[in-house]
Amino acid sequence: MTKEKREKLIRLFWEFFRYAIVGGIAFLADYGTLFLFQEVILTGGTPWELFVSTAAAFVVGLAVNYILSLTFVFRKKDNRGSGKSFGAFLIFTVVGIIGLGLTELIMYLGTELLHISYLIVKIIAAAIVLVWNYAGRKLLIFDRKGKNENR
Repeated sequence: MTKEKREKLIRLFWEFFRYAIVGGIAFLADYGTLFLFQEVILTGGTPWELFVSTAAAFVVGLAVNYILSLTFVFRKKDNRGSGKSFGAFLIFTVVGIIGLGLTELIMYLGTELLHISYLIVKIIAAAIVLVWNYAGRKLLIFDRKGKNENR
């Protein structure tokens, strides 16, 4: 392995590590919102409430993730505005919405079919969606034409 490839892998590792930290913070915001909606706000006990709560939690987690990803994860030498345009935010959101779809599917399978606590299923879903979100956002927004390099 060449020195250049090794350095690139190391940069990628640390970028993913920062993304995992950001994902953890966004997950706490998401998880807290989910718990708040399920246990305090929507307490009627109907099945749709879990999916509404999951969507509300997604919006909070998305906002936290977007802000922290721009400032902490995907740092650029060139074209510092990348990721800050409306188009980039739209792609960021679409990747997140696909992640939400995966989360909703996993929540349904785990809670309705397997009868596992929604709090446990959410942790499993978050781990799976973390990988999807990082890969999608890295490839579609922050690594276009090789312009993304960490400071």
